[in-house]
Amino acid sequence: MTVLLTRSDILQSLQVPDVLECLRTGFLQAAEVEPLRIRTDLPGPGTATALLPGLIPGIPAYTVKVNAKFPGATPALRGVVCLHDLTDGTLLALLDSATVTAWRTGLAAALATITLARPAEPTWGGSHPQIGHKVLPGSGQAVGVVGAGAQAAMTLAGIAALRHVDHLVVHDLDPGRAADFLAQQGIPGVVVNSPREVAAAADVVVLATWSRTPLLTAADLRPGLHLTTLGADEPGKVELSRDLLEAARVVVDDRALAVQMGALGNVGLTADGVHTLTEVLTGAAAGRRSAEEVTVYAPVGLPWQDLAMAWPLHQATHGRTIDFLS
Repeated sequence: MTVLLTRSDILQSLQVPDVLECLRTGFLQAAEVEPLRIRTDLPGPGTATALLPGLIPGIPAYTVKVNAKFPGATPALRGVVCLHDLTDGTLLALLDSATVTAWRTGLAAALATITLARPAEPTWGGSHPQIGHKVLPGSGQAVGVVGAGAQAAMTLAGIAALRHVDHLVVHDLDPGRAADFLAQQGIPGVVVNSPREVAAAADVVVLATWSRTPLLTAADLRPGLHLTTLGADEPGKVELSRDLLEAARVVVDDRALAVQMGALGNVGLTADGVHTLTEVLTGAAAGRRSAEEVTVYAPVGLPWQDLAMAWPLHQATHGRTIDFLS
């Protein structure tokens, strides 16, 4: 039997600490099978993407995701995540991919943001931290948001699960949407008129837009700033300029994809000198090396991150089922 998990089913069952822990495990224990991210343009404004297989060592399942992206739609991303048994391919669950993608992208970005932002390493305590089980005391920050949509909200939820957020600075092309976003968060803050004002006021900036021109350049940087750019996940999409990326310590989820379709290649950069979040979390590479260093996390999104969402949800949910073989 296949469990059907709609958006409301997912939101009712979602346990942020469990997903954060599963994401950390995925970054620490990369699967041996090479992941595939296949993307093509569709007639008109849309794109189609498939991500497979999503594998995390120790989880007896894998995911295959098929998405359509249409910038003018709400939500802009539509599709399904298929969760399969790893032993015989049984279809265990079908999940709404818009909800899965928004949350797994946001929570993975939150994990990376807290890892790279000042202070460099959260005081988890112990050698096997349980991510998100408590908010870190005395570590509040001003968080900036450029692009006040669902993706930024999910990332902010993950950051707030890991670290106290003192203040929000929000910008969107639609000021009313920015004001609504701020009101929904329950955190003190202010709406500003430009990405530059966000970078001037925040310790951490999350960008989640459809921009195809740089929103911030090297001239906008301050010592110690951290930037997480989520919008540069397809060819042609740009949020941070080339000179900014050259001036910062850049961490990605996958070097090849960051050059092929992400923040690096979209401004003509290679992956020379760039590290992955896996290398940082395992200690193979340093993250932030000083309080003054500027850091950037520039992910594209990897198939196993869908499994980090789908597996805990499947284990916790007893929802509607269907037998596709009937």
